[in-house]
Parts: sequence; structure tokens; C-alpha cells
Amino acid sequence: MIPNDTIVALATPSGAGAIAVIRISGKEAITIANLVFKSIKNKDLTKQKTHSIHLGHIIDTPTNAGQTEKIIDQVLVSIFKGPNSYSGEDTVEISCHGSTFIQQQIIQLLLRKGCRMAQAGEFTLRSFLNGKMDLSQAEAVADLIASDNEASHQIAMQQMRGGFSNELAKLREELLNFASLIELELDFSEEDVEFADRSQFIELLNRIEFVLKRLIDSFAVGNVIKNGIPVAIVGEPNVGKSTLLNALLNEERAIVSDIAGTTRDTIEDELVINGIGFRFIDTAGIRETKDVVESIGIQKTFEKIEQAQVVLYILDGRWMMEDGRLDQIKIEIEKIKNKYPLKPITIVVNKADLLSENDKSNIQSTLSDIQFLSAKNKIGIDELKNTLLSFVNTGALRNNETIITNTRHYDSLLKALEEIQKVQWGAQQGLSSDLMAIDIRQALYYFGEITGEVTNDELLGNIFANFCIGK
Repeated sequence: MIPNDTIVALATPSGAGAIAVIRISGKEAITIANLVFKSIKNKDLTKQKTHSIHLGHIIDTPTNAGQTEKIIDQVLVSIFKGPNSYSGEDTVEISCHGSTFIQQQIIQLLLRKGCRMAQAGEFTLRSFLNGKMDLSQAEAVADLIASDNEASHQIAMQQMRGGFSNELAKLREELLNFASLIELELDFSEEDVEFADRSQFIELLNRIEFVLKRLIDSFAVGNVIKNGIPVAIVGEPNVGKSTLLNALLNEERAIVSDIAGTTRDTIEDELVINGIGFRFIDTAGIRETKDVVESIGIQKTFEKIEQAQVVLYILDGRWMMEDGRLDQIKIEIEKIKNKYPLKPITIVVNKADLLSENDKSNIQSTLSDIQFLSAKNKIGIDELKNTLLSFVNTGALRNNETIITNTRHYDSLLKALEEIQKVQWGAQQGLSSDLMAIDIRQALYYFGEITGEVTNDELLGNIFANFCIGK
């Protein structure tokens, strides 16, 4: 399965810039680069040391008589000889000026000299195939490129360094050793001997179950950190939902007016708070209306509450003090909480700068777990951000524990746990070795699926298709 051809691609983002990097990888990488490169000191690239950089020009040498030599650009060429390179193969990186014309001219020249255009993620695929990293580390490369906040970056780096795969590898090795002893017992079934100590075996299974459950539980945190935590801002019209969104983002993102029902569709934007990404959704005000367009917006509001992980229920502090309003609001809040019992709902009383201390006391005595702020004057915004952070279990992140963010890993871990629990039950019931061996093999299979020890072309195609070309 190891490819033999030489590939080329732009490794930096497409478009004009100060510089661009063109990457070549394969057994002929250095030879092909040498055909188009003329060193200012007449160096032969094929005779240079690994991890060395050389200044010169990319030259398009004519193949027909009468044509003149064409200098495309002055460049720096970096040489990395396999296996001490990213892909594990001979690799050349050409740093040229960032003109899109220059980039294309160099790539087209290299294609004419024998390179092939790389497919999405093919450099990382070759790294995996050449044993430079396992599959979970390769997937972390894509996560690292896509990371847009400190938390997702930290998780991707931890996984790319092999934290996750190292933890699994130790468990898999121990299980494999016991599996070998149990398989050996099958060869001596007539003698009725036990090579695997059953008490140690059960202890190992319990330890594996504990680790798998911890990793599976971490997916709840990892998934929201990777994709951002959706927060729905809901409430009646004209209570300051859009003003609050603008205050959180510190920009005029949503239209604000005194006319009820101004927001008729959902508005979304992202904000990073202490390294954690939040996706705020400003929704249409919830009220009875005959306006068809507004009623569609209200329907979308309830859809967004379904999708949100956290709900901010906004109230206008001024009209809360009208006769009977507090009791009415309490009933409405209970309805929302009963409809979405598993969602954290934070009650936010806006325009609190217009309330007296006596008013605030009355509100607090009727409603619990509320937060006062003034979105217009940006009072209490930092306290609200801290409240949002409290909904994220960042303990594992702070302790640098392994956190799962990949749905494929999550699925394989669930299947591995199911097989381990079958083996546990079999060991406790005293089942024969041949029956337990089947479930152990299956558990080992799912472990191997994560790290790439068990794989197929379709799986690799699905994973690396999500990479950018050039990586």
C-alpha cells in the first residue's frame, strides 16, 4: 500500500501573500527538485545533507533548441531526507514569493518533470503508512489545523503527541498478553490447564473498563470544546436579547430598536471566553403574534433551544415589578425548565441599572439563580461570562487528561467497552477459554481501529478526504 510516486502540492493557503511553500514528497523528490533548481553556489541537491536550506532560482530549462532559459523565481529550498521527515519520505519544500502566478508556474513545471498532484491529506497519509504516526495522531493533525481557540488547540496537541494512543497502547498490550495465554489454553484444552491467572485477568478487565468509561465520558466535554458550545438567548420581545448579544461580542452584530419583534430570524456569532468557544444564538422574541413572518421566527427559537447546550432566558427588569408579573414570569420559567429539564437555564434580569435595591430583593425572593446586568451599559457582562464557563467541565482540560473529540474514536470505544463487559461477565461466570477468546479478539479489533492497526482503504479515504491539500 506504500505509494512509490512523487507528489507535489501548495502547503500554504492559496492566494497571494508574502511567501508560499510548495511541498514535494516521494523517492524522486530531491532528484526532481534538482532538475529545476539552480543554486547560487552551483550545489547539487542530491548531494546535500538532510535538514539543510539552499538559496537559488527555479529555472524552466527549454526542451527544444532555440528556446531561452526562463527564471521563474528566486527561492529557498529545504531538504528533508527520509525517514527523518514529516512523511517519512524524501521531502523538499520550496519557499517562493507568494504570487499566485509564480506558485502555479513552479507547480506546473514540477508536474512536467514527473511529480503528481497530491490528494487531500496525502502527505499525512504517507506519514501514517510509513509509521511516523498512528491514525489517531494523524486525525489530530486536521483538528490542530482547524482549532480556533486555546482549548481545542490544547486537546489536538495532546492527541497529536500521542497521549490518547499511548494510553490505549498500554491497555491493548496487556490485554493482548492475556489473550495470548488464553489462546494457548485452547491448545491444551484436554489437559484442563490455566495459563492466565483469572484474578489478575479480572483486575485488568476492571482497569480497562474504568479507562474506557472515562474516555467515553470525556467526549461530552471534548465535542463541545471542538465545535463550540451553543448558547440560545431567549425571552419576550424587546427585553434586550440583541443588546446582550452585542455586549457579549463587543460589536454591533444585531439590530436593536424599541419596536417589539425586530429580530425575526436567528442571528449567530462566536466568542472565545478563557480559551473555550461559545456560539451565541440571538432568537426571535417569544410571544403570541398574528404576524406570519414573526411566528416562523418564534418557531425557529424553539428549534434553537432544542439544539443549544445552554439557555440564557432574558427578562426586562422594569416591567417585572408590575402587579402580578413576577408570579407570571415564574410560571413561564417553570414551563421552559419542564420542557427542557436537562438544559442549564440561566435567568438574566436585564436593565438592572433602572431597578432599586428593594426591587432586586423582591425579584430574588421570587426567582432563584438569577443574574442582574445592564446589557446597554455593559454592567455584569463579565459575571455572565464566568457563569457560562461554569457550565463547562474544564477540570480534565486543566489537568491535561486525555479528552476525546473524534466521533469515530467515540464509536470504537463504545464497542470496545461492550466487548470488555462481555469478557468480564464470562470470566465471572467461569466460561470456557474459547468463548472468552472471541470477545477478547473483538475488543482488540476495536482498539486497533482507533490507532490504525486495523484499517482499510475506505476508512483511510474517509478520514483523509477531510484534510486540506498540501497537508
